[in-house]
Amino acid sequence: MFVDGAEYLERRNTPFVAPDVTYKELRAAIPPELYEKSTLKGLFYFFQDVLTVCALYALCLRIDWFSENLTTGLELSSLLSVALYSLLWLTYWVAQSIAMAGCWCLGHEAGHGNVSKYGVINDGLGYFLHTCLLTPYFAWKSSHHTHHRTVGSIERDENYVPRTRSELGLTTPEQLHEMFEETPLYTLGRMLVMQLLGFQAYLLFNTMGCPRDPPGTNHFSPSSVLFKKKEYYKIVASNVGLLLFSLLLAQYSSKYGFAALVKHYIVPYLLCHHWIVMLTFLHHSDPTIPHYREQKWTFLRGALATVDRPLLGFIGRMYFHNVSHDHIGHHLFTSIPFYNQPLVTEKIKDVLKEHYNYDSTNSFYALYRSFTECCFIEDDGDIVFYKNKHTKAARVLAADEPSPHWHSATDSMKQTPKI
Repeated sequence: MFVDGAEYLERRNTPFVAPDVTYKELRAAIPPELYEKSTLKGLFYFFQDVLTVCALYALCLRIDWFSENLTTGLELSSLLSVALYSLLWLTYWVAQSIAMAGCWCLGHEAGHGNVSKYGVINDGLGYFLHTCLLTPYFAWKSSHHTHHRTVGSIERDENYVPRTRSELGLTTPEQLHEMFEETPLYTLGRMLVMQLLGFQAYLLFNTMGCPRDPPGTNHFSPSSVLFKKKEYYKIVASNVGLLLFSLLLAQYSSKYGFAALVKHYIVPYLLCHHWIVMLTFLHHSDPTIPHYREQKWTFLRGALATVDRPLLGFIGRMYFHNVSHDHIGHHLFTSIPFYNQPLVTEKIKDVLKEHYNYDSTNSFYALYRSFTECCFIEDDGDIVFYKNKHTKAARVLAADEPSPHWHSATDSMKQTPKI
């Protein structure tokens, strides 16, 4: 469980050469029928996710009754009774968090227009799903589209942008030691904060967002630099939805008690966003994956600078809608619906060959590895890799790493597909 996957080790031991394939070659490998969207299929996954959440909620309302009757019937001791009760709630929280994360991922797909071929259905379902998970649908949709257009760019990407040595003030060995020499317990605490509150910090404070954004940038101000002027009222609509749902939660708390709100919604909500932060962080934060400065960045290079991971196996496929298993294909062909992405992955692997990034490392270990190894990048260099607290990069550039014949910033933007 706590070992690096063979694919990761191979990348780590192979000097990096930038991909030389073209978007035209990749696009030619994709059958046209994979772009087709079925509203019926989209609605099937919508009802799958929503009904799963509702069924789990209905079951959780019976946990107290079930635990009490089982304790009485089996004449369990107080210790075993508490253990049983705790296990039942823990099972609910984990299962419900996965189902809620499924709703969030489906809202993400709706934001890309992939639940239906009709925009009003996409936005209606996405708005409902994200609002119920306290995510501003139109605001996050806008910034996420920016991320897709600029992925992998140190200057312009929208999230998980690596910080440089100078931005972190790491000019001496003592400063490196002070910032990164942590006890395991302290590291675990920092990871828990990121996993449970990282997404909220991004929405509220633009944490790990684009470093060029001004102070105070957030996802709730309609006039934020994250949004276009024409999106003003959509951002307002997102905020109104969040306000109304928050009032609904307050009413629930008033009627059933705050403890019930915590057990039924808040705990699985926090764990839901753990899954979201985990899968998105691992997509774009890996010691063996490059980041590009503007002289070397292209849309294609950025889209290929991510990793496919088998997070939660078939459960992840079912409820995270292939976003972790087939993330490279999602970045390359955002308009292809999620249920066709496994076929996309198989097609692009044949074209990309060694440039296809997969990692079979246990995702929880990979999370710890990336959290502790991806500390900072250097201030210079057009293609850079994360360095660890010992200022060592996991991967180096090949000595003869060529400049691509189509790499200029202008040309690369022309090759960016419509998101």
